[in-house]
Amino acid sequence: MHLRPPARGYGAVAKTLHWLVFALVFAQYVVAILMPGIGRNTRPGPLINLHMSLGATILIVIVIRWLWRTDHPVAIATADMPPWEQRFARATHLTLYVLLVITPILGWMNASARDFPIDVFGVIALPPLVAPHARIGMLAGDVHTFVAWALLVPIGLHVAAALYHYFVRRDRILQRMLPKGSETNFPGK
Repeated sequence: MHLRPPARGYGAVAKTLHWLVFALVFAQYVVAILMPGIGRNTRPGPLINLHMSLGATILIVIVIRWLWRTDHPVAIATADMPPWEQRFARATHLTLYVLLVITPILGWMNASARDFPIDVFGVIALPPLVAPHARIGMLAGDVHTFVAWALLVPIGLHVAAALYHYFVRRDRILQRMLPKGSETNFPGK
């Protein structure tokens, strides 16, 4: 149950959290592509440590974002948006939230099974989620990799939908998430 009725647009906190998640996820993919493969005898170096720190940060920020959105709901649609588009938008957002929580937890489990210490940017030490060499933790690493790549599908759908609303529907849905002031620089209905 929402504490307040849905707003028409996103506030500064929601926009900041959205773009922070974008920046962190983008950085995470860059680091993941650049970091060495993880094998049986791998010890975490700077890129692996950065990958784990970014993952923990994404988890924290996405949970904060979800909590903020729960208390500060925003109408997902315009009045003329067909019901199927509304359902699709809700499903895509839910999928993004779920995968952005599951992916770092699976990575954390795998790091724990490999007995990698997780020190978030050298400041906060996270406890292990599973015992060293736990089979479930090793399996979590494979699932982590698959889910991380699968996450690109709802990300792509989210971006495509924003561009569809901007270029085709011209209903200002995209502009609601842009920084204050920039939304007036875009055409729309």
